Amino acid sequence: MNKKLLKEIKSGNTSYFYNSRTWRNKRKQIINRDNNECQMCKKQGRVSKGETVHHIKHLKDYPTLALADDNLITLCFHHHELMHPEKFIHERKAELNREKW
Repeated sequence: MNKKLLKEIKSGNTSYFYNSRTWRNKRKQIINRDNNECQMCKKQGRVSKGETVHHIKHLKDYPTLALADDNLITLCFHHHELMHPEKFIHERKAELNREKW
């Protein structure tokens, strides 16, 4: 990985990493490797489209593994949300508070 990407991740600027050409290319490679399928659904005997590439060891905690193939897995939105509940708490609260007529 180039030094600029690593520096930005370590400083907390993960959006720089996720918007980089390096990440976009790696993401495509991992989705292709996993046949565009959610690997968690596959383990459960189901087939669903994989839409997200997940860092098994979190990017902020393990920046040197940001592009390591064995640290990346393709997941559907549902399973990615289960892996990162902290990212979706705000969205869930907003939905729970919305009045439904």
